[in-house]
This record gives sequence, C-alpha cells and structure tokens, in this order.
Amino acid sequence: MELIKPGTRIDFMGKRRKAIFMSIALIVISIGSLIYHKGPNWGVEFTGGTEIHIKLAKDLSIKDIKNTLDATGYPPEVVQQLGLYGDREYLIRFSPDLIKFDQIQDFQSELEKIMATNESFKGGSIQRVDYIGPRIGKELIRKAIVSILLGCVGILIYVMIRFELGFAMGAVIALIHDTVITLGAISLMDKEFTLALVAGLLTVIGYSVNDTIIIYDRIRENMKKSGKLGIKEVVNEGVNQTLTRTILTSFTVFLVLIPLFIFGGSVIHDFAFTLIVGAIVGTYSSIFIASAFVVYWKERKSS
Repeated sequence: MELIKPGTRIDFMGKRRKAIFMSIALIVISIGSLIYHKGPNWGVEFTGGTEIHIKLAKDLSIKDIKNTLDATGYPPEVVQQLGLYGDREYLIRFSPDLIKFDQIQDFQSELEKIMATNESFKGGSIQRVDYIGPRIGKELIRKAIVSILLGCVGILIYVMIRFELGFAMGAVIALIHDTVITLGAISLMDKEFTLALVAGLLTVIGYSVNDTIIIYDRIRENMKKSGKLGIKEVVNEGVNQTLTRTILTSFTVFLVLIPLFIFGGSVIHDFAFTLIVGAIVGTYSSIFIASAFVVYWKERKSS
C-alpha cells in the first residue's frame, strides 16, 4: 500500500533547523517543568510509604479528600486523580513515617470504616493498598536510571557496529531527545512516575530506534548508489522512501494506544499516555534529529 507516491520529494532536511529550534524549545520546557516540580512525581515504588487506590461513588475534589483524611488523623502527602475525570479514582500516598509496615492492617481497617461511615466517602471502595520501604525505593530509582542508560549504551554499540559512529550518535541523541521530552510531558501533566512508566520509556526507546534504523537502512543504500547527489538529497530521498511505512506504523500504533488511553482504566492510563507522547516524538526525532545529525556529521567530515 503506497500512501506516498513514488518520486515524492518533500524537503525534510531543508526544514531541519526550524525543527531543531522547536526541539530545543520543547526540551527547555520539559527541563523547566522538572525543575519546577523538583524532579518527577516519584511513585511509592521509589519514595517508599503507603499508597492506596480508591474509587468513590460521587465526585469529590482533591482538597475535600485531603481535608477529610486530615480530620481522621491520616494526613496524606499526595492525592492524585487517576484516569479520566468521570472515573472518580484517586491515588493517595502517605509518608513512611506516618504508617509503619506493622500498622498496615490497622490502617486498612480504619480506612474501611471511614469509607463506610464518612458521608463524602460513603459508597466508595478500596482498590488496593501498597507499602514499600524507603530503602527499597532508593534502590529502585537507581535501577530505573541504570536500565535506561544501559538501553541507550546498548543501542549506541549496536548502531555503531551496523552502520558507523555518526549514525550511532544521531540515534542516541534522538533517544535522549525523546526521553527528555516524554519525561517533560509526564511532569507537565503531573503524572505519578511509576515502574510502569519506566517500562513505557524503555518501550518508547525501542520504538524510536526501530523507526530510526529503517530510515538509516534506506539512507545507507542510497549512499552506495547516490552518484553525485549531496548528503542532504540522499537523506531526503531515504526519508521520503520510508514515509509510507512510517505513517502506516504510527497509525496502527495509535489504533491500539488511543483506545487503551480512553478505555483502559486508571491502571494503564498513564502507561498509554507515555507511549502516545513517545510515539509522536519518536517518529519526529527519527526524521528531524537522527537523520539530520547524519547530514551534519557527513558535512562536517567533508569540510
């Protein structure tokens, strides 16, 4: 199926400087949001403490939930809405200093009483209760960062072996670009950063590098038979030749992700959001970051 007619000549590389300025702006916004929020909104897996997931029977503001729990002697650190507004699901986190591990059963019993008797919470239900010690949380933060860095290093080595250093550097710069902007989107939406989102980021890295490798393969083929064509024309031709495949792949990905985002429920909502942002940014970066870096690298080597 050919959505883009053979011989199409869209000048992607002619627009690369504008695209790079846009990327810089998005990265600055992303870093600014992370600084403003003092880093990601770490989930209980990383910070330690007790986290409960509740579903209410009626609409209630986050402030009302906080005030109600404050009055019962269990002031929460964070109250966060999950999923869509109409889901009426909330994630409530308590400090590890407030609720110790041996107090979990008493706390859950007390919470069930509150859900049964309090007018605001009546008719609601507890979906789950999690407890993680602060030491385990710090270890998970370290492992999450290491896993993402090792993924980038592995991709750098793979692309360098399969292509050459300039291609590998372009791919890794694109991955860093995708990771920072996706993290920025998570931060701007004040979503809780959990292990599921770490899995989402690693999936985004895999999706992005796959798209990049497809384009790189075509660019390498074109370089062998380019004749007198300059590197910008060669890269443009490669991107145009793979454009149908890029559009169809992105379309089928969104056919899955958008229903998951809307109907998947609170458990998978943030994961789907991460993949949607990552798929958009990853497709963009394969063309305007990874491929554009190849142009920069080749022009620099020839000058």
